[in-house]
Amino acid sequence: MKQCKVIKGGEAFHGKQGLDYFAGVSAQSSNSEGICMHMLVMPPGAKAKPHYHEKHETAIYMLEGVTEFHHGPNLEFTSRVEQGDYVYIPAGIPHQPYNPTEKPAKALIARTDPNEQESVILI
Repeated sequence: MKQCKVIKGGEAFHGKQGLDYFAGVSAQSSNSEGICMHMLVMPPGAKAKPHYHEKHETAIYMLEGVTEFHHGPNLEFTSRVEQGDYVYIPAGIPHQPYNPTEKPAKALIARTDPNEQESVILI
């Protein structure tokens, strides 16, 4: 039977991308079937491994701080993300986020894959 569920945040896991996430909504925590949402706190100087999500879109909301990310087929583009910004990453697009500042950055990340790490492909 499907039902609503409140998930208490706080449990952390280390992602294939090389960053630490705080678990939220996922197939594992709530039996979700088409979405996951986690929080990422990126320390100063942190940098993810280049990767993409094969068949799943990503939406990000920057809660605090500033990050940048390389993106595109050859990671040839760079975008800056500031507090209050939204980011959309289409399925299959390589990207590599990093924190170029001396302050932590915090973001909510949602994907159309209920299993956070299933579609992560390192490049």
